Amino acid sequence: MLSVIAFHAFPSWMSGGFIGVDIFFVISGFLISTIIFENLNRGTFNFSEFYARRIKRIFPALILVLIATYGFGWFVLIADEYKQLGKHIAAGAGFISNFVLWSESGYFDNTTETKPLLHLWSLGIEEQFYIVWPFILWFAWKRKFNLLTLTIVVALVSFALNLKGIKHDSVATFYSPQTRFWELLSGSTLAWFTLYKKSVYETYKLRIDGWVTRIFYRSEVEADGRIISNFTSIVGCLLLVFGFWRITKDLSFPGNWAVLPVLGAILIILAGPTAWVNRNILSNKIAVWFGLISFPLYLWHWPLLSFARIVIGETPSLNIRISAVAISVFLAWVTFKLVERPIRLGRHTYNMVAVLVVLMAAVGTLGYYTFASNGFPNRVINKDSDVFNYSSHWTGWQTCQIVPNTSTDGGCQIIDNLRPIELVVVGDSHAGHLVSGLRSLVSLKDSNIAVMLHAGCFPTFPVMINGKEFLDCPNNLIGKALDYAIETDSVKTIVLSGYAALKLQVSRFHENQHLSAKQIDDNYEILKIGLINTLTRLTSSTKKVIFVVDNPELLNDPKSCVLRLGLVRCDLRISKQSYLDRNRLYIKLIEELKTKFPSVQFTNSIDFFCNDDFCYGDDASGLWYATRDHLTPHGSRKFIQSFEELFSF
Repeated sequence: MLSVIAFHAFPSWMSGGFIGVDIFFVISGFLISTIIFENLNRGTFNFSEFYARRIKRIFPALILVLIATYGFGWFVLIADEYKQLGKHIAAGAGFISNFVLWSESGYFDNTTETKPLLHLWSLGIEEQFYIVWPFILWFAWKRKFNLLTLTIVVALVSFALNLKGIKHDSVATFYSPQTRFWELLSGSTLAWFTLYKKSVYETYKLRIDGWVTRIFYRSEVEADGRIISNFTSIVGCLLLVFGFWRITKDLSFPGNWAVLPVLGAILIILAGPTAWVNRNILSNKIAVWFGLISFPLYLWHWPLLSFARIVIGETPSLNIRISAVAISVFLAWVTFKLVERPIRLGRHTYNMVAVLVVLMAAVGTLGYYTFASNGFPNRVINKDSDVFNYSSHWTGWQTCQIVPNTSTDGGCQIIDNLRPIELVVVGDSHAGHLVSGLRSLVSLKDSNIAVMLHAGCFPTFPVMINGKEFLDCPNNLIGKALDYAIETDSVKTIVLSGYAALKLQVSRFHENQHLSAKQIDDNYEILKIGLINTLTRLTSSTKKVIFVVDNPELLNDPKSCVLRLGLVRCDLRISKQSYLDRNRLYIKLIEELKTKFPSVQFTNSIDFFCNDDFCYGDDASGLWYATRDHLTPHGSRKFIQSFEELFSF
């Protein structure tokens, strides 16, 4: 787990450190399957005993970390963040964090660095494996099935799903148990061979060792298998080192790349305790000590780093990150000595298990109650934080079902369900943050407005290139919304708005520097064709079409600039030149569209947010931005009111 901690704390030092989770999966599958195989073989396997041991191993440290995270979050997280933390605590207590994080990976999701319990996704997959695999093995054993064949077949199916899934949905493949189980099952396969075919392996190892000694030594040397063991462990280590160096978060992972850490871990385990690397490096006192505290260390390190990121509002300094890691090591040691070890080695096992289960259920219930209570908005820290609440844009709006199945991730909102709609706004959340401004316009005060959006969906019809359809939105929801706007007689104005920096992968969190020139060009061409096709269809109608040129993206999180224990330390300005450089493709595209579609009204957004030198996120009257790219209700009103003539009928 040290590589994972290194990746989280010092990502530039170990870009592939996150593959430590995959190594852990192999080791976990090996150890657990060894226990199950041995007990099945002796006829002593007992489900209650198996799960009691797992509960005593995992629950104590996890409960402690969940409670500590909840307590600290009370003082530093505003309502929407604390609400999300409550959900994550409930998911962590129920070992379904991977599913919850998977569901949050859409466009409205906050950055991963500000999720203090993000790391529990791997624990969720591990526990799901522990729930499913013992029952499968027990059932197969009772029916006298071949356990090796079963293990290999299930592993191959999981691996195939992983290869297939990574091409279509990399997020689902990362978090899904069925595309990750093959890693644990690789350890299970090794466990079977170690238990039942060890003598065969040792025979071949000695035979190969004998051949090697005859090649390299003049006199006869007794073959003891160490040459092959050393070779195996060295190759395994080299695979891991290559993975730490070559694999980055920008690659589609797991996919084929996960074979490197999985195979590396298998070879190191297979080499056995006699291999030099295993004996002198992996078994030295320091490595063994870190192994003992590895689980609580994994649990503690990420909340500390994440809260540091939240409080400071940007990536913490090197000294702060080093301090966070040092504190997590200390807390892990204390947790091991005072909590984990006494409970694991204590008596009254089943009474203790019952207490731990009740405590975990209570923590999970508290988390869910916090989520259901919207993060307790009456806490002191929320005194001035409603400005950051995205839902505050929708005060006074009603949910509508004008277009079927558009009620997801924002969906359809309308001022009055009983009156004809005169203005339609279509796009993603950057369409949604315009509603406060539109509602404030005097010229629209008696107009009925509908906003139809979907997370991450740019306002274009599907694009066809060489017979291949590029569907930007699930079930063509945006296309249906645009069709509705064109075909409805009462609609006079259609407004388009979308997060262009995300779509072109030039936002702060979707840097294009890791894309090839062809990929960048492809993204640009798809967006260009989509917008040209969409504007062509819209302008062929009698509707007024307004295209809202996207607002600049800030570098700092406004929440962290004005909150967090009274700290105010951020500059909500960015260099105008840096914005122009980052968004050069988007600006080029807008200029082309202005020339091609003179009847379309384009907002001059850059001039509103920027002067000659800087682009701003606030002014003397208050904050314009709620997040790095979403506007506050105040910012929305200021922005839209500056274009009131444009939006009037």
